[in-house]
Amino acid sequence: MSGRKGILWGGLIFLLLLRGPGDDFCGIRNAAFNEGESVSFAVYYAVAGIYVNAGTATFTTTLAEINHHVVYHVVGEGTTNTSYDWLYKVRDRYESYIDTATMQPLKFIRNVNESGYKKYQNVSFNKSANTAITGEGVFPVPACVQDVVSCMYYARNIDYAKLNPGDKLSFSLFLNNEIYEMYIRYIGKETVKTKYGKFNAIKLKPLLLKGSIFEGGEQMNVWVSDDPNHIPVRVESPLTVGKVKIDMMDYQNLRYPLSSLLKKR
Repeated sequence: MSGRKGILWGGLIFLLLLRGPGDDFCGIRNAAFNEGESVSFAVYYAVAGIYVNAGTATFTTTLAEINHHVVYHVVGEGTTNTSYDWLYKVRDRYESYIDTATMQPLKFIRNVNESGYKKYQNVSFNKSANTAITGEGVFPVPACVQDVVSCMYYARNIDYAKLNPGDKLSFSLFLNNEIYEMYIRYIGKETVKTKYGKFNAIKLKPLLLKGSIFEGGEQMNVWVSDDPNHIPVRVESPLTVGKVKIDMMDYQNLRYPLSSLLKKR
């Protein structure tokens, strides 16, 4: 169980990870986001049906360079509000360095602090040898393995028009020195109302690992914008205690207009 602790924000991050039928998760070109993009979320927690604002999460994308490769440097940060820290304090930071030409991760950094559980991991991916190098050793990985951040940005480039409701989409994930074979189910398209506004959205149900926060299974619902940006606009899930709801609340420098927004609150 300890290997699966400390993934509150990691769970919320990789909930969007998928690949399309027949897609080996290699070779896709980015057409969904730009460097300079920033998307922020509000996190709400409920025990007795009353949601309170418990924290924030933000994802930012800039350009960097690793081993002469131009990369997207994506940073995901999750923080509970100070008034909520007494119940479950979170100070998490995830970083992924993604090759702009192949959308494959070259480096991944995970630095989490969740209610006293601390974990730091620095992963380098050797794509020619199909290995992941961490402080604990060298681990064989599938050719197109992704990390919990790079997968989300890869998945934003999936062509949802090729999917049918009920399709089960598989992917390989490297986390905690292990390979997880996961999937997400495509549900279809629907309208969703959030704290930000009303959206045309694509609904997904990911398989979650059972751990200290999530119960596991297909209990989480995810809605992403039904436009070329494919940003998450709402997430809902039961937890081992209570429920969580996450809404997109702010964005900057999206590649395309947020045409899925029908009405802003």
